[in-house]
Amino acid sequence: MRQATPVATAAGLVAGYALDALLGDPRRYHPVAGFGRTAGALERRMYRPDRLAGTAFTALAVGAPVLLGVAATVATRRRPVARAALVAAGTWTVLGGRTLRHEATVMGRALRAGDLPAARQRLGHLCGRDPSALDEPELARATVESLAENTSDAVVAPLLWGAVAGLPGLLGYRAANTLDAMVGHRSPRYARFGTPAARLDDLLNLVPARLTGLLTIAVAPTAHGDRDRALHVWRRDRNDHPSPNAGQCEAAMAGALGVRLGGRNVYFGRSEVRPFLGDGPRPEARHLKRAARISGAVGLAALGLAAAYPLTLGRLTGALGRRALHPNVFGRGVSGRVPGRAVVAGRVVAGRTILGRGGGGAGAAGLGSHR
Repeated sequence: MRQATPVATAAGLVAGYALDALLGDPRRYHPVAGFGRTAGALERRMYRPDRLAGTAFTALAVGAPVLLGVAATVATRRRPVARAALVAAGTWTVLGGRTLRHEATVMGRALRAGDLPAARQRLGHLCGRDPSALDEPELARATVESLAENTSDAVVAPLLWGAVAGLPGLLGYRAANTLDAMVGHRSPRYARFGTPAARLDDLLNLVPARLTGLLTIAVAPTAHGDRDRALHVWRRDRNDHPSPNAGQCEAAMAGALGVRLGGRNVYFGRSEVRPFLGDGPRPEARHLKRAARISGAVGLAALGLAAAYPLTLGRLTGALGRRALHPNVFGRGVSGRVPGRAVVAGRVVAGRTILGRGGGGAGAAGLGSHR
């Protein structure tokens, strides 16, 4: 049964990824949207402009899905088929790879047609920038940057956490990432309340973002990119971004495409100036198809790693954990007792304790009890 659990997790991740690739996000009754509405109602009840309230809100909003995942995991510990089905459903729910690539394709089509009003209207599906004054290069740049960052947030990170922590990891990560999108941005209302959610999301994405950058470099040739250039730009520019994670993905994508990202971003009511990442021209519509191809290749590579983990390192980690919880007590002499057994002169006698003879030879053997 222990052998079946890693196989069920790996199979569930693969099946969930396939469902996302074939069907995309559910069009109605999306569980993540439902979670967002519930979290919004909870925020309205708990909001105060301080970090303590934000910490309590984040703990409740993320803890509930994690506990749900733990309960489902315990309920299916002896039912590998049910476990695989639940992991598949959870993976499909939290992934967004197909939708992400679709949005990039639609944006590229609008830009190639010169339809800036349609492209500006579409940008809201990818990010929260104010598109009203953006021209083609800026719309293309926003799309490439969002595609690079969300390849980590919506594909690599969920797969990684699903591989490491199963269903609780999938649900907990998506809950934290959703909260970051809701309250983690810098605004007068959420400057303090949203900080705990933002910090949690940063922490959970530290490894996935760096893995995304490395995978982007590795798969760059699939979109006619230069792997050496991507590595050079990633190493040089990745830490220039104000986010501890976004720069890892965006710098690698900039190098793979041979474009320059960064600059002034205008959000509704505020603006930020980001350092430039990469060398070359500003992105154009023709770069969006290549960026989507890289995103898809990164997702497949991450799936391979995620599916392999439960069967390799995950199984080894589990075995080491069980050994730590149940250490081998043999070989400790008469003080090393094993329940239901006794050690006598190096021999194990099941079910009883045999008392040794006294020093003068006058003792007698008898039955004793464990204490």
